[in-house]
Amino acid sequence: MTTMTDRYSPNFWIWIASVWLGFGLVDAAQTVFVMRSEGMHHVWVKLFVVTVMFWVPWALATGPVVELGRRFPPRKRAAPVVWLVHMAACAAIGLVFTAWTTWLERFFNLYVGSMNSGTFVELWFGKFFSGILSSLLLYAGIIAVSHLVESKARLAHQQVETARLNEQLAKAQLDALRSQIEPHFLFNSLNAVSGLIREGSGEAAVTAIAGLSDFLRHTLELSARQQVPLAEELQFTVQYLDIQKVRFADRLEVSVSVPNDLQNASVPSLILQPIVENAVKHGIAKRLQGGVIRISASRSEEILTLVVCNDGPSLPGDETAACGIGSANVRSRLKNLYGDAFAFTMCNATAGGVEVSVSLPYRAWGFAEVAE
Repeated sequence: MTTMTDRYSPNFWIWIASVWLGFGLVDAAQTVFVMRSEGMHHVWVKLFVVTVMFWVPWALATGPVVELGRRFPPRKRAAPVVWLVHMAACAAIGLVFTAWTTWLERFFNLYVGSMNSGTFVELWFGKFFSGILSSLLLYAGIIAVSHLVESKARLAHQQVETARLNEQLAKAQLDALRSQIEPHFLFNSLNAVSGLIREGSGEAAVTAIAGLSDFLRHTLELSARQQVPLAEELQFTVQYLDIQKVRFADRLEVSVSVPNDLQNASVPSLILQPIVENAVKHGIAKRLQGGVIRISASRSEEILTLVVCNDGPSLPGDETAACGIGSANVRSRLKNLYGDAFAFTMCNATAGGVEVSVSLPYRAWGFAEVAE
């Protein structure tokens, strides 16, 4: 927002001086050309310069008028005192302006004959009363322009503030979604450990708990980051699958196919884990012989696509029947991060099983980190 300091900064006065100088030059040029066209004889340079100097009082008064307009905004239903203040200010400026122009005319003897006859006071008040309408128009013009500038500055400030609040809201929503994902993951992992214990696989359960502890430690270290390099996201996902391997043993196979040039791509943290968790829960766990989970990544121009496939049972006719909290949170996070610039699809794979694809704008990790 514009402050008092901004109003009376050097740039403010330079802007005011430029506007009134331009106004004075136009008025002086018009005066000189009209008088010359009528065949009058004057010292034209002196007349031009002095006519430009006429507008000094209005230039000096512009700052106070702008401040009066801010302190006493002349609205339709403003109190009578507001209008009295502005009328008094306009009259005072008009008196100063006409006194100044009358003095300049007499001092430099710009005109001769009837145009310069009479006492100073007579000429002064004569100019004042004949120029009341002009003073009102100039005063109203200053108020109107300053109001327009203030409105634009206020609108720009509101837009910046709205963008800042929207960013904070988006981050809060993402944090809330993450806080929903992580307990969900923890619950499922502990449920897998309890299954090992019931099966009498104590050593496997201990190994799973150790892997879970290491995974959660890494998750807490990165809890403040919404974006991570794809390499780190893959590392977390593989750690999760290692925990599941303890339970499924040889029934679970993992295949990761990600080009080296995409390892540094920026992706939302914990975006793959809930997808892989669904693949294990709804795919591999339902097959006695287990199966393979395949993770791949590809880039087409500025779009990064992550794909998770499993060769478990196919989806029923309604895709949403297979979507739990994990898939819902993935969609919500992608919506908050990318708006409509993402795609999330879940479909039956051609070779059997289910394929989940996530497409999002490609950004290198270093660039994304600076942008945040």
